[in-house]
Amino acid sequence: MEKIIDENKQGNTLVLDPNKSNSRKLYIESYGCQMNFSDSEIVASILAKEGFNTTQELEDADLVLVNTCSIRDKAEQTVRKRLEKYNAVKRINPKMKVGVLGCMAERLKDKFLEEEIVDMVVGPDAYKDLPNLLEEIDEGRDAMNVILSKDETYGDISPVRLNTNGVSAYVSITRGCDNMCTFCVVPFTRGRERSREPESILNEIENLWNRGYKEITLLGQNVDSYLWYGGGLKKDFEKASEMQKATAVTFSDLLDLAALRFPKMRIRFSTSNPQDMTLDVIRTMAKHKNICKHVHLPVQSGSNRILKAMNRLHTREEYFELIDNIREILPECSISQDMIIGFPTETEEDHKDTLDLMEYVKYDFGYMFTYSERPGTLAERKLEDDVPEEVKKERLTEIINLQQKSSAFRTKAHLNKIEEVLIEGSSKKSDAHWMGRNTQNTVVVFPKENYKIGEFVNVKINDCTTATLIGEAVGYSDNN
Repeated sequence: MEKIIDENKQGNTLVLDPNKSNSRKLYIESYGCQMNFSDSEIVASILAKEGFNTTQELEDADLVLVNTCSIRDKAEQTVRKRLEKYNAVKRINPKMKVGVLGCMAERLKDKFLEEEIVDMVVGPDAYKDLPNLLEEIDEGRDAMNVILSKDETYGDISPVRLNTNGVSAYVSITRGCDNMCTFCVVPFTRGRERSREPESILNEIENLWNRGYKEITLLGQNVDSYLWYGGGLKKDFEKASEMQKATAVTFSDLLDLAALRFPKMRIRFSTSNPQDMTLDVIRTMAKHKNICKHVHLPVQSGSNRILKAMNRLHTREEYFELIDNIREILPECSISQDMIIGFPTETEEDHKDTLDLMEYVKYDFGYMFTYSERPGTLAERKLEDDVPEEVKKERLTEIINLQQKSSAFRTKAHLNKIEEVLIEGSSKKSDAHWMGRNTQNTVVVFPKENYKIGEFVNVKINDCTTATLIGEAVGYSDNN
């Protein structure tokens, strides 16, 4: 649930420039969080070397892949419906093969093959095995690899950048998660936490910079847990040699390295975990202009009792202390949240604790969902989903209304200021306006004039809605 799911991107098909020597066609759709979309770029890179060009025409595809998410039941049901569509097309085009990738593949494993709705099932750590799996299905056999790895980070694969604006890109720095939050399937679908070698991350950023990208987002299930000490799982760090411990690279170190090496590249990161975020990270953010002043800091609940039931290793008091320290060190930092409403046993008092916490923090924006029981999680096995749906919906409405009030409060604070904006593309509501984001990750729209995508522009903020800043450009920033 901590992974950000952009509803506008769900089901996007990925397309890249064709290679004339490739003769087969790949149709790939992605669902879920940023990590899944990043993984699809890795898959496309691997399959391009296997003779596949991408297509947006499902009927023309030789291979159809869907990269799946298990974080919410809604995501799984959407994928089920898409698989029905694929199989309807497959009856017309029998040579077409269908495969499921990602978290849902890991969770359901051979059930997909037993139901005869797919030819191939590939877990998130097995994408390098795709060439072998393709051979199997080409010869008429079902294929599956859902083995979770202790060391796979795909650090040696340069992802193909798909459906990109050519301005911003994701760079994965960790895989897996060691936090056993009771509501979450991630530890079971993506395995134990391991970090990617720092130089491979910096090389990928350099490649993006050389190709004209202006902003990167460092991605991980929990970026604050990034720890490189020569390879291996984070949990095994205590067994590392004294030299390995002395030369280990933390997330704060990685941010510092990236910011220094690429001083004009905007750097964002997601997602953070309150129990693992150190003030070193905040101080590094304050030290470098090119590290964006925004932290996504999921809290999930404002009730200590519910946090304990979720196995969140922080209390509301510790969260408040972290918020206070962030505000002191980096006053201009925006903070966003994830919130689960109606977790098992949640009372009205627990709900009021959440509202109270939100009033205190006044988040810039947030991602709020009612609790959805996920098969295989500790909560599903040990806790009854006992909060009625109508109560969940009522509480969610209260949470959303309060968040909108806080968002309006935060956006109004930008009025009459001049802020640097990176132009990402046209506004969804007006072709005459550009859309970009400021350092706090707030969307800004302004008249296009003669400015271009990928340019840094200083914008005077004249008006706002609860989620968007409206202004006019007053010139280029010194970051171009």
